[in-house]
Amino acid sequence: MSRVGNKPIPLPKGVKVNIGEQLQVEGPKGKLAVPVPAGIQVKQNNGVVEIRRQSDEQAALHGLTRALAANAVAGVSTGFTKELDIVGIGYRADVKGRIATFTLGYSHPIEFLLPDGVDLKIDKQTHLVLSSYDKQLLGQVAANIRALRKPDPYKNKGIRYTGELLRKKVGKTGAGAKA
Repeated sequence: MSRVGNKPIPLPKGVKVNIGEQLQVEGPKGKLAVPVPAGIQVKQNNGVVEIRRQSDEQAALHGLTRALAANAVAGVSTGFTKELDIVGIGYRADVKGRIATFTLGYSHPIEFLLPDGVDLKIDKQTHLVLSSYDKQLLGQVAANIRALRKPDPYKNKGIRYTGELLRKKVGKTGAGAKA
């Protein structure tokens, strides 16, 4: 029995839900659509959305659909944020409109186009705050920015999520190396 799928999703004020082939969620931050697979029913009553399945064969899709619907409701009402830190001497970022420019130790600056629905704020040129109403898109953009210069385990330089722990590796020593 799915414990995630059976939890009801409360609807905050200002959030509207249209149930059809897809679950359309509309709120103050934007609109999102959640696919509803075959064998899953979505019902709305008294400001609560409930998701039910026809048989146990859809158990995995039951929990997945409920999680996606809950993320859509939370996203259009409050939104999501991800924070990244840039670590390294001379490493910095700047944003103008929808284009973020990164200086990450390469011979050229890297320009990154932010997709619609994702906003970027930069504090002190090294702390990035991404915000969006779409959790999946936000995570993908954060991963793409992190991939521009992944954290180096030897020097601890690069772009990392705020609070991400890195295991520092020890470099080579001169005593055992052959000349």
